[in-house]
Amino acid sequence: MKHTLSILLQNEAGALVRVAGLFAARNCNIDSLTVAITQDPGVSQLTLVMHGAEATVQQIIEQTRKLVDVIEVSRPVSLLHS
Repeated sequence: MKHTLSILLQNEAGALVRVAGLFAARNCNIDSLTVAITQDPGVSQLTLVMHGAEATVQQIIEQTRKLVDVIEVSRPVSLLHS
């Protein structure tokens, strides 16, 4: 099943690598990844799409929240279902 995650993280060197590394360590591919600056130049918004079982996604969300550079992880409501 396809899942979309929205992650706010500190705009620090290596922050994106740590998030991507967490997915790689769990053998989970990221299908799409977009990173943009927010109104606060010290914070970036990362939006990613992935495929995986619900249990795997929940585990990744919980572990992502524990990363030091991560401010917030959410699952936006999608208007399109696939």
